Amino acid sequence: MEGNIFEKILGQDSLFVDRRAFDHAFEPSTLPHRDHEVDALVRNMVDALNGHIPSNMLLYGVPGSGKTVVTRFVLGQLLDKGKEMGQSVETYEINCRVVDTKYRVVQSIASQLARRGDTPIPFTGWPTDRVLDVLIERMDRAGGVHILVLDEIDNLVARAGDGLLYNLTSLNTSLKNARCCLIGISNDLHFTQQLDPRVSSRLSQEDVVFHPYGAPEIQDILAERVSTGLREGVLDSGVLELCSALAAQEHGDARRALDLLRISVQKAEQRAQKVVDPRHVRLAQSQLEYDQVTPVLKTLPLHQKLLLFSIRLNEDNGLRNISTGETYRTYTEACIKIGIEPLTPRRISSLLNELDTLGLIMARNVSKGRGGRSKQVNSAIPKAVDAITTMSESEPMIAEAALGRYNLQSQL
Repeated sequence: MEGNIFEKILGQDSLFVDRRAFDHAFEPSTLPHRDHEVDALVRNMVDALNGHIPSNMLLYGVPGSGKTVVTRFVLGQLLDKGKEMGQSVETYEINCRVVDTKYRVVQSIASQLARRGDTPIPFTGWPTDRVLDVLIERMDRAGGVHILVLDEIDNLVARAGDGLLYNLTSLNTSLKNARCCLIGISNDLHFTQQLDPRVSSRLSQEDVVFHPYGAPEIQDILAERVSTGLREGVLDSGVLELCSALAAQEHGDARRALDLLRISVQKAEQRAQKVVDPRHVRLAQSQLEYDQVTPVLKTLPLHQKLLLFSIRLNEDNGLRNISTGETYRTYTEACIKIGIEPLTPRRISSLLNELDTLGLIMARNVSKGRGGRSKQVNSAIPKAVDAITTMSESEPMIAEAALGRYNLQSQL
């Protein structure tokens, strides 16, 4: 082999002009089909430019419906206008799937307000109340209006309860020289049902629902990104339509469409082809489904595999919105069939939360009035992926469990 092994690839003309245009974090200059949602945020956030407190807001919508990108777009414009007017406005974005404890959220915001000479706040070790006191002190020192964005706020509440939201929505009662408001972003339309009524009423002062994109809307979003990110004339007819249609089937997820198109272009480049056609999209779809799910399924611990097996078994029997009680009954049957001790319902509830965090199931809490709350679960694994077979290949006990006969609830 002569020469450097990278030379052949580097010598190819890329179909991309700017690959970043297809990143989830890319901030476009326009936001097609989100004028109403942008306007709702602007009408509330304008109070910050007048030194007043904007209302706390909750933004709801399925993944990929534009909640985060719209929020970043509006707050970016707000910061620009604040600088122009000489009005102090600060924004803080916390992803609660990554920063998922009360302590870490407060520590993260307070650390962003630090100045030279301030005592660094450790990642762990201080009482949370002490960190809150430091946060209030630093906000007051900075003055102005502070806007806290908690993305995937439902994940924080599921893991840590709503105590932090009570603290954050109460900050203005302690602040003297500053003002603060909260924007919560949630994929769960029923999220506020999990909250104490006092927290819910404070947090949900203004709600904005982001409806899923339809295929024509996703196509417009892709066309805008293509104009920025790809060379002219590299897409065959039908490519944008197919990416949009496939993403619309996935709850109108624009991020899914961007991933499909990006990988489709990469598939064409890998084959040294100058035009992307629908066959590349189909290859990209298969890769996405396999790459995202299969390695996770294979490496799950045994009891999580058994739980997922139980959910898929019930779904194959026609059930949807499966209760945790029904899931636990099937899981217990599977454990008995392979001769292992079932975990307690409390531990199973925790494992379901972990599967939800991994994106393998969708779990939501349902209010039963005086009967309290229960959880309903559905698989979030693409239909093209055979979860039970995949788990069986990596875990003989799942293969053994799959051979049994189960007393499953009939479809209602």
